[in-house]
Amino acid sequence: MKLIDTQDTIIALATAPGKGAIHVLRVSGEDAISITNKLFKGKDLEKQKGHTAHFGTIRDAEDHIVDEVLVTVFKGPNSYTGENTVEISCHGSEFIVQKLLKLFSENGVRYAKAGEFTKRAFLNGKFDLAQAEAVADLIASDSDASHDAAMNQMRGGFSIEIKALREKLIHFASMIELELDFGEEDVEFADRDDLKALIYELQAVLKRLIESFSLGNVIKNGVPTVIAGKPNAGKSTLLNALLNEEKAIVSDIAGTTRDFIEDEINIGGITFRFIDTAGLRHTEDKVEAIGVERSYKKMKEASLIFYMFDALTEGFDEVRDAVDEIRQIGTPYILIANKIDLLPEKKLAGEFSVFSKELVEISADQKEGVEDLKEKALALVKADQFRTGNTVVTNARHYESLFETQKSLDDVLNGLGMNITGDFLALDIRTALHHLGEITGEVTTDDLLANIFSKFCIGK
Repeated sequence: MKLIDTQDTIIALATAPGKGAIHVLRVSGEDAISITNKLFKGKDLEKQKGHTAHFGTIRDAEDHIVDEVLVTVFKGPNSYTGENTVEISCHGSEFIVQKLLKLFSENGVRYAKAGEFTKRAFLNGKFDLAQAEAVADLIASDSDASHDAAMNQMRGGFSIEIKALREKLIHFASMIELELDFGEEDVEFADRDDLKALIYELQAVLKRLIESFSLGNVIKNGVPTVIAGKPNAGKSTLLNALLNEEKAIVSDIAGTTRDFIEDEINIGGITFRFIDTAGLRHTEDKVEAIGVERSYKKMKEASLIFYMFDALTEGFDEVRDAVDEIRQIGTPYILIANKIDLLPEKKLAGEFSVFSKELVEISADQKEGVEDLKEKALALVKADQFRTGNTVVTNARHYESLFETQKSLDDVLNGLGMNITGDFLALDIRTALHHLGEITGEVTTDDLLANIFSKFCIGK
């Protein structure tokens, strides 16, 4: 059953704008094939089977050739949107694209809004809301981990778990509400002990999914990794070495970095978001002091800290005090001895051996030991956990709905403990069902859909 209010036919560029070998225009709606057929010179598209491609030309009202194109026909409901859809592959000229868009507009086709093709796919039942959101995540994925998580969700892995939870709850809700129809006869269709056991089972699943969000957030947004240390320890040089470009200003003058500099790299399929911070020291310079304060704040917010010290000038006691301070923050860290190439025999004093588990010796300037540092960072964030194959929650909206579901199930348990009446139990269960339904789209509002799909790119 179609749930779209309008039968407008829409069009958008589906490939990235700019010059290229080809561009693809996507047209969707009840009249997508018939309108394209009016402009296309070649086979009669309306007589062709779905999932077939046809070469020809598209011409304007004066019968001038706009371009030679390859038109792929998809007939609803067997298409991405569930509607008649046409994809037009043309030469990668912005001029040609604009001519084609104008030509279709003159023939009654409306320019698509952001995410409108995927929104139509959702409304036409091609997939649920969680899967639709995964489409945007897949497009934005920039690492193996984020790609795998988005692909798992788009193919329904997360949705299957949520739907299984809902079905079990719906059964009990219906049994309790059936009791209300026989209120005067004092019958009990829903065994309270079985209901309690189910709630415990569901909460165990919810707990796993909720706890996975910390990992999911890292997968989606990268591992926030702060590079900290005293001024002139070589933090900016290390950032440049990691990125393999001159991102940060490097100077012998202490206090050059007064605010944080941020960039991303991919290590072993995992995105790390490196943040180069102001040097940690007491300073009378008000601007630098603000930078130092922000450095400590970033360290507390990070998932990983690279604490760097100058192996030439910083002694063991100084480094030990810094390590004690980092341990109080509680964030995983790697201790980095820099300028190791300038030490006699390129070796630290023997007392530093107490830090052997967390210590990496490098020369950021010479890029020595940088690969060892990357490997240690990858091991520290336990790269294998990104590839467990289990469902991982990466979306803050899903996390919030799961959390609210768990609260509603707590209310059910409390109600069972107090022997409250079935009508109140049914209300708490329905509230839990509501929050679960928000994830997959059984429960939606226009504002929610507008907010989700407005974040998509136009053409998807």
